[in-house]
Amino acid sequence: MQAVLQRAEEKKFPGVRLLQAAFHNRSLSLYTKLGFDAREPISVMQGPPMHRRTDGYNVRGVTIGDLEACDRLCTTVHGHHRGGELIDAINDGSAVAAERGGRIRAYATGLGFFLHAVAETNEDLQALIAAAKEFEGPGILVPTRNAELFRWCLHNGLRVVEPMTLMTIGLYNEPKGAYLPSITF
Repeated sequence: MQAVLQRAEEKKFPGVRLLQAAFHNRSLSLYTKLGFDAREPISVMQGPPMHRRTDGYNVRGVTIGDLEACDRLCTTVHGHHRGGELIDAINDGSAVAAERGGRIRAYATGLGFFLHAVAETNEDLQALIAAAKEFEGPGILVPTRNAELFRWCLHNGLRVVEPMTLMTIGLYNEPKGAYLPSITF
């Protein structure tokens, strides 16, 4: 981890993030001693896809023409965009968006452990989750502090398979909207 932090400093990265397995006391202590701050409890959630359409929403694949709107949404929620990852997801065919009222209200590079999602509201994010064909890898990463979203996931058949903690060192913007982080975020 010290080598990672040294490389981040050499590259002048404004911050470093990680997801720590919450049950692992020694790693929590190590990361804290290295300067990381615990920011958010995260629940890895898994379950059967709901295959459900939400009234008023059109969930569809993202195209390159949607990139600007998605980047704007991500910047609103996180203070920066993740356009490179989104382009990769568009090219892979995994990126999805939820439209309502003629505009993109949420997007995801896919729904899974290594993928991220951002939305204006919980309802917008729920439309994406409800329409998912699958939850890739170990599941989706749900911010546990977002009690409304977390409870909705539980009521819709998802279960917690592992608690994690989002930790950061350096720059961190408190999210201003609904989101699902990725293990690589």
